[in-house]
Amino acid sequence: MRSAEVLVTSPDRNFVTLRLTTEDGVVGLGDATLNGRELSVASYLSDHVVPLLLGRDAHRIEDTWQFLYRSAYWRRGPVTMAAIAAVDVALWDIKAKVAGLPLYQLLGGASRTGIMAYGHASGRDLPELFDSIRHHQEQGFRSIRVQTSVPGIDAVYGVAAQPSSSGRYDYEPAQRAPLPAEEDWDTRAYLRHIPAVFEAVRGEFGPELPLLHDGHHRMTPIQAARLGKDLEPYDLFWLEDCTPAENQEALRLVRQHTTTPLAIGEVFNTVWDYQTLVREQLIDYVRSAVTHTGGISALRRILDFAAQYQIKSGIHGPTDISPVGMAAALHLDLAIHNFGIQEYMQHGARTDEVFRQTFTFTDGYLHPGEQPGLGVTYDDDAAARYPYQAAYLPFNRLKDGTVHDW
Repeated sequence: MRSAEVLVTSPDRNFVTLRLTTEDGVVGLGDATLNGRELSVASYLSDHVVPLLLGRDAHRIEDTWQFLYRSAYWRRGPVTMAAIAAVDVALWDIKAKVAGLPLYQLLGGASRTGIMAYGHASGRDLPELFDSIRHHQEQGFRSIRVQTSVPGIDAVYGVAAQPSSSGRYDYEPAQRAPLPAEEDWDTRAYLRHIPAVFEAVRGEFGPELPLLHDGHHRMTPIQAARLGKDLEPYDLFWLEDCTPAENQEALRLVRQHTTTPLAIGEVFNTVWDYQTLVREQLIDYVRSAVTHTGGISALRRILDFAAQYQIKSGIHGPTDISPVGMAAALHLDLAIHNFGIQEYMQHGARTDEVFRQTFTFTDGYLHPGEQPGLGVTYDDDAAARYPYQAAYLPFNRLKDGTVHDW
């Protein structure tokens, strides 16, 4: 490796990108963005990883992955795994460019012609929610996540109509501010409200439209079990992150009480976070992002493990995954057999200006394109116009002031 650069820019939000260049001048990009902790990963890369990469053989992807994972001694964690992911994806980008092929061809070729994506509809009330669903259908989405405000709660995760400092038309949780915003939460009010919302959505849009919902870790296992059971009549595609799953055994209780499909894992970093969940078939979809789970190499191994238990992919794809990380996900989606669905939250125009992309979204399906490598280039001049700005995700407090899962 001739050079390794850590690039930080903030067009619509903060992104950390690793750019590797070989002795022959081949460039590879990797996404290292960790929402709200971006500079931690940038420092980890600059101070500890970049010196280890110079002079290494860019084609030894697996050896480099194992070296970065095992040589640090202190393993796992989001900062370490995001840094390793950036290196891994950049090396795959390089290898595919040298081969003159789109990356998915090196992963075994296409297993499908397109990648089903879901969009993010939301509203403060039912008319606004219905308008949002119709808007996403007009954009081409065939599967839609439904989030809604809850009476008695001032601010709820996933509702686009609430204020955003980014100026985006849709939901963007990261607020550009020196401190995280405080929001309120009431689980009982939420549990009372949500089933009626899905009843209304089914009544308006019929039984065929695949609907998803994100609980965002805010319920206890028994509360999650109740919600899953209450939502069964509305035939959800999945209920996501119904309870904090660091305690993997908690999902046993949820599974015992509901047949609503479960998706877990956007905050997970390694296969060890999934071991019990997969082996005991406690979930139906793996939600990890390439960017936060050690890269293409590591997430492919997790999904191969999951495939043995008929568990499918649902790779994390919000706007805190840069277009580089999104492209990496799409190449993996296209190649694996146990693909389920891909989250797709479209980036803003400023981000698209910095990260030039070849992947497409047509009639509800994504495709990474046929350009050699990932299909993403980085515009340094555009990136320089958007310097880093401190930004944080919100956090929740209950009515009595207790900090709660957001």
